[in-house]
Amino acid sequence: MTAFPTLAAFETALAALTTPDMGARDAALARQAQLTKPPGSLGRLEEIAVFMAGWQGQARPRIARGRAVIFAGNHGVVARGVSAFPAEVTEQMVANFTAGGAAINQLAAAAGLELSVVPLDLDRPTADFTTGPAMSEAECLSALSAGAAAVGDADLLVLGEMGIGNTTPAAALAAASFGGDAADWVGPGTGVDGEGMARKAAVVAEGLARHRGHLNGAFEVLRRLGGREIAAMAGAVLAARMKGVPVVLDGFIGTAAVAPLALVNPAITAHCLAGHCSAEPGHIRLLDRLGLRPILSLNMRLGEGSGAAVAVQVIRAAIAAHDGMATFAEAGVANA
Repeated sequence: MTAFPTLAAFETALAALTTPDMGARDAALARQAQLTKPPGSLGRLEEIAVFMAGWQGQARPRIARGRAVIFAGNHGVVARGVSAFPAEVTEQMVANFTAGGAAINQLAAAAGLELSVVPLDLDRPTADFTTGPAMSEAECLSALSAGAAAVGDADLLVLGEMGIGNTTPAAALAAASFGGDAADWVGPGTGVDGEGMARKAAVVAEGLARHRGHLNGAFEVLRRLGGREIAAMAGAVLAARMKGVPVVLDGFIGTAAVAPLALVNPAITAHCLAGHCSAEPGHIRLLDRLGLRPILSLNMRLGEGSGAAVAVQVIRAAIAAHDGMATFAEAGVANA
């Protein structure tokens, strides 16, 4: 099991990122050039197939063990009135996931993904980050390690989250990583009105001011402003990179989990695909800062890994065309 028992282990992993198998990538490119179609005519599907080949280390990639993981956590900052829903909804939705009744259950099944849910100390919300760090060092390391452990033997990883109020720490992470005012990153989340958004912006600004001077490094940004489910997603992304497993990111919160890592090592997103661009206004700006181009844009804003799960069907289509098409020689078609 890959884990981060110490801060040094986390920082070492982030500093020494693996790279794709260029031999497999080149072989996939060569195959694309021989398939019975004009060069580039399948557009982004060709790019995705080559991306998958490089990270899986095989010229004809497969998704045999696709896994979607939902991490769930509660946030002390919810007490500041930043969400349209109460904190107990987090635990209620975890029960819904377990019973198979949520959107992600249906979307993961449609995409052929195994689904697991990892609740993280739901009875112990993180601290309100406007009064101190959201997590202790031990709590943050535990969450990072929980994320790492969830990667398992997956050959494609979809990351989702559930945590009432978590667009607020996500906005704080984005601002701490890439700058700008709190209002630049705050959105409606679960549906707060204009007054609620102003309250969220004020809370994010207060948190940033509270921790100014201490946001030096990915770990400190995550533990001071993040949440357990957010740190777990960051740990899963880093552990997946160590194993060469491609990751499909979901919406604003899942993408914000990567932002502090990119602050330290921008190459962290090289094994990630952005499943979609959500309706949360800060998401498109965050994707742009991370150099990620979304596969889909469906005006979704649910979270749970839902947009990423839908995108997996596009990834499967890319792999199917790459693997199943005949070459010009096999089909007896002239290649001008």
